[in-house]
Amino acid sequence: MKNEIAWILLFVCLCLVPGGAFGASPKITGAGATFPLPFYLKIFDLYGVKTGAEVRYEGIGSGRGIQKLLAREVDFAGTDIPASREEGAAGDAFVRIPTCIGAVAVAYNLPANPQLRFTPEVLADLFLGRIRQWNDPRIAAVNQGVRLPGLPVHVIHRSDESGTTHIFSDYLTKVSGAWRETLGTGKSLRWPAGRGTRGNAGVAGLVREITGAIGYVELIYATANNMTVGHLANRSGQFVAPTMESIALAAEMAGNGGDRSSLTDTPVPGGYPVAGYTWLVVFKDQSYRNGKKRETARELVRLLQWVIRDGQRYAAELHYVPLSKAAVQQAEADLRTITYRGAPLLKKKR
Repeated sequence: MKNEIAWILLFVCLCLVPGGAFGASPKITGAGATFPLPFYLKIFDLYGVKTGAEVRYEGIGSGRGIQKLLAREVDFAGTDIPASREEGAAGDAFVRIPTCIGAVAVAYNLPANPQLRFTPEVLADLFLGRIRQWNDPRIAAVNQGVRLPGLPVHVIHRSDESGTTHIFSDYLTKVSGAWRETLGTGKSLRWPAGRGTRGNAGVAGLVREITGAIGYVELIYATANNMTVGHLANRSGQFVAPTMESIALAAEMAGNGGDRSSLTDTPVPGGYPVAGYTWLVVFKDQSYRNGKKRETARELVRLLQWVIRDGQRYAAELHYVPLSKAAVQQAEADLRTITYRGAPLLKKKR
């Protein structure tokens, strides 16, 4: 499995996905979130092999992905943000299809990498720059018996518009008054401390490189790089590691998995508190762009349907949680609202 993850993350560095055979037709293009990029690398490539369609996805961050979609430069955008201001301005022009559930892990780089626990207050103060040394008494108080080094804390955060940042800041906004009053929730923030970089891969790379660093990344980026991740206190007071089981427990609170659900700060005992859905966003009317062929639009809908059906079997091996049955049913109903010049591209079930 480690070899497979390493192979996938090699392509993450390229931030571009050629699916299937080169020159295959039709060609579908997308751009956006890096949070689900390893999952998309796998399933888009498999879809290309299966169908001969070419699927290209560029991992540039949720914000830039939506901007490219609005500019009619791509067929779909990837985002981890439940709703964006740009989408709202476009009214009901979009359909959002959930693809999987992931977790944001807090990774750090210390000598011997002791296993650490973080309360919401400690975590917020670390990323606000208010805790500057790793042997600070506030960290020591929740990690009794752990030898903490007297090293400076180096905060690493995203510099681009990021759904990972949105999920992480949404959690901290819910659990920390200090965070809520200073930064709040957003896909990009005015960070008071630390060093910014682009993409999940960029954050993981700097945390690995800098002793004393701490950052937030989607779980697979930490797992593939053998990084130590913190155990976070959830609403039940339990310190929980990001695992498939704890992420799935957090997802239970979403019920039917509506496309605007927030999974952070789960009330479920044993649930990991920093988890979230990720989506693919498309125009509801696929004739929005001059020259776009009906067959390309139909292939896009087929791709989305394959992702929420057959593609789900590949989520767990890449440390993402598959969609629930109810979420898949709702997503299929949403797919049937996608049209080309007013005509549905997916036939209704009889």
